Amino acid sequence: MKKGFYAILAAVALLSSSCLTTGTSGLGTTGGTSSVLGSVLGSVLGNVLLGGYGLDASSLAGNWSYNGASAAFTNQQALTKAGGVTAANSLIQSLAPNFQAAGITKKNTTFNFGADQTFNAQVHGIPFNGTYTLNRANGEIALKTAAQTLKGNVMKTTNGIALMFDANQMASLLQNVGKVDNATAINAVKQLAKSKDGARVGFELTR
Repeated sequence: MKKGFYAILAAVALLSSSCLTTGTSGLGTTGGTSSVLGSVLGSVLGNVLLGGYGLDASSLAGNWSYNGASAAFTNQQALTKAGGVTAANSLIQSLAPNFQAAGITKKNTTFNFGADQTFNAQVHGIPFNGTYTLNRANGEIALKTAAQTLKGNVMKTTNGIALMFDANQMASLLQNVGKVDNATAINAVKQLAKSKDGARVGFELTR
């Protein structure tokens, strides 16, 4: 069997305060005044499920804006070792306020993917562009600019898509691309990604 990308995903809305109250209903998460939006999904991203959570160039094409934090695990063993859905939710809830502290918002963090494999984007209001390659079989994506290549994973969520990276690539996206000067927030995001084996962290994006 080919290696798949086993993911537990959730979208966390921008927090209006550092206080977060959550409850669980089925596979979804709901919040109080600090609203946690989105749902938790589990799937193996492989050839057999390309009609489900897999993405192709046509479904990726378009304008996307930051909607919240997302996290995933690269395989089922890593997910199980981390503690399953509860651990994934905890990771996401910890990421969200750090993205907020880094200044990541819906208005200043956007991605536009073209059907011709070009992209233009901004992170923290800093624009960058280039070309991208997407491996439909496993959700791996590479964003190539004149200066560097960022390698991550992308897949569908109930609200849009999740674009995620490992600890070093995520830190590079925030610090080198987005010019985020909050070193504490960047380090916190990096350490959260490193805290669980096989974790990927990043953004949920919506149209």
